[in-house]
Order: sequence, then structure tokens, then C-alpha cells
Amino acid sequence: MADPLSATASIIAVLQLSSTVLRYLVDVKEASADRKSLIYEISSTRGILSTLKETDPVAFSPDGKQLASALDDLTVQLWDATTGTALQTLKGHQLLILAVAFFPDGKQLASASDDNTVQLWDAAAGLVAELQTLEGHTQSIGTLTFSLDGKQLASISDDLTVRLWDATSGAALLTLKCHTDLVNAVAFSLDGKQLASASADYMVWLWDTAAGAAL
Repeated sequence: MADPLSATASIIAVLQLSSTVLRYLVDVKEASADRKSLIYEISSTRGILSTLKETDPVAFSPDGKQLASALDDLTVQLWDATTGTALQTLKGHQLLILAVAFFPDGKQLASASDDNTVQLWDAAAGLVAELQTLEGHTQSIGTLTFSLDGKQLASISDDLTVRLWDATSGAALLTLKCHTDLVNAVAFSLDGKQLASASADYMVWLWDTAAGAAL
């Protein structure tokens, strides 16, 4: 296994516990041949806190208390980020899960899959219930990003589009089409009124999220 601080270990999630303590998750493909995710704590010493098996996409809750990971059995597993204890299992997707993201308030979770759907889950107080299945993309969805106020959700698909959703109701708001190659990243402005998208076509587009128009 690669040293957690070496150049061969890829960090995919970072949690700031205090000014002197960091906890971060090392990429399963780079750090471990048996595809395990390892949570490390960095302070005066370093060591493995927990081992999470067979996982790729991961996300910390905003308060750092939970970790969500997508498993090979097509489920999302919720973990206690301190102890590594499995808390809940979310079942619903039909194909490989490619992305997970917590709502900014930490009470809900979104997951995206090769089955071309986004699913919204209620994970508050240990309650797990599927809230919505968001449909509209025609190919795999690999990235999910929330606006800072938690009102909008952006999804990136291999169909070369970015879709905006009402994160509360699950209603489709906009489909943004301009890129001619795979979209790699999206980011909301602080007020949520603009969205930037970047693509393998070497272009970055700025969008008005209310009008759905390129700026």
C-alpha cells in the first residue's frame, strides 16, 4: 500500500477537523491493490482510522460525521466517519454508481449512476428513504454539484449536457447544451445565479441559471 502522503496516493476527500488535524480519504485504485478506501488522520501521528471495502466515489457530510461511498453491489453505504461503522445502505440504482454528494445541510444525499438517473435520499437522523428519481439524461451521469444554498443541483452526463434540478422537489429546471465534447466540471457562483461548465472541447461556458442562457 502506498504511503498516504506519497505522490502515488491520490487524495479524493479532505475533512478539516481542526487547525492541526486533517482527515482524508486515499484513492482506492492508487493506494490499495485490493480496492479498499482508507481514512487517515494527520496530526502529531498518522495511522489508519478505518478501512472501507470495495468503494470508488465518496463524499463527507458537511459536518464531517458521515461518509457516503458507492459500492460495487450498486448501493450507497453511509458510514460513521469517526469509527468506520456502517450506518445505512441505500438501494435503488440499476447500474454502477458514479457519484455521490451530500446536500449542504447534510440531511439529504444525491447519487448518480450509469443507469442515467440521479436519486435523492433522506439520510437525516438515520432515516433512509428514496425521495426522488431524476430522469432526463440519456447517458451516464458522473458528477453532481449543489449550489451553496442547496436549492439547485447540477448533473454532468456523457450526453454532453449539464442539467439543473430543483434540489427540493426534484423538478427539472434547465438543460444546458453548448459543449461538443465531454463536460468535465461545473461550479456555481456564490449566489447560485451563475454556473460555469468546463469541457474536453477546451471551452468554459458561463450560464445564467435563471434564464438558462449562456453569458
